[in-house]
Amino acid sequence: MNARVVVADDQSVVREGIVMLLGLLPGIEVVGSAKDGEEAVALVAELAPDVVLMDLRMPRCDGAEATRRIRKEYPGTQVVVLTTFADDDSLFPALQAGARGYLTKDAGGDEIVRAIQAVLSGEAGLSPSVQRRLLERVTTQTPPPGSAPGPQLPDGLTPRELEVLVLIAEGLSNLEIARRLHISQATVKSHINNLFAKAGVRDRAQAVRYAYVRGLAQPPGSTFT
Repeated sequence: MNARVVVADDQSVVREGIVMLLGLLPGIEVVGSAKDGEEAVALVAELAPDVVLMDLRMPRCDGAEATRRIRKEYPGTQVVVLTTFADDDSLFPALQAGARGYLTKDAGGDEIVRAIQAVLSGEAGLSPSVQRRLLERVTTQTPPPGSAPGPQLPDGLTPRELEVLVLIAEGLSNLEIARRLHISQATVKSHINNLFAKAGVRDRAQAVRYAYVRGLAQPPGSTFT
C-alpha cells in the first residue's frame, strides 16, 4: 500500500517540485499540498494522510507549530521536516514538537522514501548530518545529573537569538554576525526576524534598547552590577 503524503511549503515552485519528485517515487501517493502551516493542519483533518512533509519557515503558522498541532490532534499522521535549515534553532524545536523525521532539501528521492518508511515503522527518519548534530548535542550539552536548569530567557528567545541580539547591541552588521557565529547571512536574518517578533521591536535601535533594559547586553561605558 502506498504511503499517503501531504506536502507543505510556502514557496510554490519548491512545493510543486517536491510533489513532482514524490510522484516519481515508488510507494508514495501525494494526496494534497499546502502553502502554510494552517493549510497543512486543515488538510490533515480532511485527508488523514500517513505523513506530512513539512517545511519550517512558513507564514501564518510555521512548521514547528503546525507539527505540534498535527501530532496533538491527529496522532495517526507522522511528520517529516523537509527544510533548508539544519541549525539548532530549527532542528530541536521541530523534533520537540513531534516531528519523527528531519531532512534538508538537498536530500535525494531515495533518502526521502527511506525517511517516510522509517517514520511509518515507528523509527526516526533523520539524515546523517542531523543524526550527527543530535549526537553532538547529547554529548556536549547534557547537564550533569542533579544540576539546576539554566535561566529562562525573556519572551521565549532561544540561546542563538540571544547571541545575535548581543552582537546587534555591539554594533555588528549581519555579515559580521554571520562570520562571528559561522552561519549564513540568511540564517542571521531569520534569527533577527524571529527575535524582533518575540521581543516586539521594529528595528535594530529598538532591539538594542530592549537588550539594555533587560540586562542582556551592556551599554558602552557602563558595568553590570
